[in-house]
Amino acid sequence: MEESSWWFECGSRAPPGSGKRGVSASAAGGGRGGPAGRAEAAAAVPDLHLPVLVPDIPSSPRNEFPADWSIKTRLLCMSSQPFTWAEHLKAQEEAQGFAQHCRATETNLPQCVQEPKMSTELRCAFQQSLIYWLHPSLPWLQLFPRIGADRKIVGKASPWSQDEALQQVLMSEWSVSFTSLYNLLKAKLCPYFYVCTYQFTVLFRAAGLAGSDVITAVISPTTRGLREAMRNEGIEFSLPLVEESRIRKQKNSEMNLETEVVHSPEVGKSTEDGEEPAASDDDEESFSWLEEMGVQDKVKKPDAISIKLRKEKNEVQMDHKPESVALVKGTNTFTLLNFLINCKSIVAAAGPQAGLPPTLLSPIAFRGATMQTLKARSINAKARAHLSYEDIFSLEIIGPVMPHSLHSLTMLLKSAQRGAFSAILYTHEPTAVFNIGLDASTALNKEAVCKDLSKCGLHPKTLEQLSQFSTLGKSSIRFLEMKDYAYTWKS
Repeated sequence: MEESSWWFECGSRAPPGSGKRGVSASAAGGGRGGPAGRAEAAAAVPDLHLPVLVPDIPSSPRNEFPADWSIKTRLLCMSSQPFTWAEHLKAQEEAQGFAQHCRATETNLPQCVQEPKMSTELRCAFQQSLIYWLHPSLPWLQLFPRIGADRKIVGKASPWSQDEALQQVLMSEWSVSFTSLYNLLKAKLCPYFYVCTYQFTVLFRAAGLAGSDVITAVISPTTRGLREAMRNEGIEFSLPLVEESRIRKQKNSEMNLETEVVHSPEVGKSTEDGEEPAASDDDEESFSWLEEMGVQDKVKKPDAISIKLRKEKNEVQMDHKPESVALVKGTNTFTLLNFLINCKSIVAAAGPQAGLPPTLLSPIAFRGATMQTLKARSINAKARAHLSYEDIFSLEIIGPVMPHSLHSLTMLLKSAQRGAFSAILYTHEPTAVFNIGLDASTALNKEAVCKDLSKCGLHPKTLEQLSQFSTLGKSSIRFLEMKDYAYTWKS
């Protein structure tokens, strides 16, 4: 299928010479949200009228795709098989899906469901996979994403913005919910959760996930002020991408030095005698080599203030960028919890989000949480391949799609669509860097991890995927395709 030939036709238009009317669209999930919900879903998909460019994908199919720790704002799944099984869930199926989620019921579907539309088990599992938990819950406000959300929140009622007593109540309840989530995480009853502030997002993961044997917290993006405040509170953290860049530069420098040694006997002699090369940007530079050349008095040496200013400039330059991502491990995550609870700057002091506590997102229930469901909508359309038109079916999922939901949905699609579908994934960009790899110092026992986290509410196959080391780096999966029950993807 040619990349440039893909386009969707929606509405009442028909392709030239097709003799058919346009596209029918129906809301999935038993008409969740009623007419208003359907209107909201319809308003969220204007780009279905535009060409959908399918990126090049790797040529090596695999049985599983890598864990993606970023939050997706939208999924657009496409298949040659209809998604009628995701439409108009019965009240009993919806209720059963809620019950299965709350009881962490493990659903194992056959490799191929013969009649998906008639499969109650499939439809209940679909409802189960759409559920997530949120705090605070204010139905008239969209509480995810929080970064860059001012335009969507402006003009909405916010009675707490000028009421300090109400702000204190909201923050007190938020602190209780946040602490509840961390305690669940520590007890391995919650696999992970997100803290979404108006400036940065934090991902807390239980020990055993992403290849780490301790609790981890990843923060992105950060600023120099936030990092200094964390240091002042005694929170030990690393900057993985900065360290990776430093190691890469050091290796390149060593390689260049080796090349010089080979071509210059004098350089080789000085290195063998134990002379040190010029120091890196992170240390105070040594100028002893200038003395050997006899030009030490002719070269202006930077003073301590200049060196400090240069370091501060380099540190500020990475603010708000993926490179500013910070990693906290072990007991320091508890110190981070207390820091965030007491940090006034995590709540906006002015603007549409003033006084509004950060959003907590979790795959499982916690104290003060509200159950939410992702919005689902199926769409029938026409796709042009070469000179003809073919039926193309799509399923759109809108909302904060967390890693476990993405994996659960792909397992359902695998069975319902007979091992053939594709999906375009829309990433909340500040969270893409959460896929950075952690130190692989300790080899984790997969069986032990799955046993320890067996009560965290995730399907065993999802848990197995999320326990793997992250391999996507600071990118995320943008396009996912399955053919003959094998995955390929593009990040």
